[in-house]
Amino acid sequence: MITNMKLVATAATLLIATVVFAQPALAEGDLEAGKGLAYSCLGCHGIDGYRNAYPSYRVPKLGGQKAAYLVVALKGYRQNTRQHPTMTGQASSLSDQDIENVAAYFASIGGDTVAAGGSKDVSFDKAQACTACHGNNGISVNAMWPTLAGQHEDYLVRALTSYRNGIRSDPVMSIQAGLIAEQDVEVLAKYFASLEGLETTKAE
Repeated sequence: MITNMKLVATAATLLIATVVFAQPALAEGDLEAGKGLAYSCLGCHGIDGYRNAYPSYRVPKLGGQKAAYLVVALKGYRQNTRQHPTMTGQASSLSDQDIENVAAYFASIGGDTVAAGGSKDVSFDKAQACTACHGNNGISVNAMWPTLAGQHEDYLVRALTSYRNGIRSDPVMSIQAGLIAEQDVEVLAKYFASLEGLETTKAE
């Protein structure tokens, strides 16, 4: 299973590189404008351990996450390739430039361990298929892909499950998540959550 996942990960990396290089250049976000727009986000993302009501899982940490990935995620909610009523409503109210600004703000605060490179000298055989994009230490190797190090374990389980059952749609992750044995989903989530990295974003 792991060998097959390695082969697919290699092919996926080539595919992702093609997609990324085909993307238009991202506008530069305005931190101050993003700070004002992000105020309502902190009602959930700014509270340690805050949980989504149903299904119950902790909302993701955003402090130190890659800005370009946050842009992709917010546009995904707006375009309904990611499904969550609250997030769809929030993203739908934002222009493209608003999204760039919000993403720049969240990426700029916290995340000292991410900036330092996360946990050192870590490896885990079941995560090898993931590391081509998300990094051996859970720090993503491209700004378009999310850092996983330090993310809440139950959120990572939810994200992987969402790709597996079609609640989230992505040409690479939908395939990759489907190749992960069901019993390994929680194992992988626990591994990446155990690494030093992302932080809960705190209101100033």
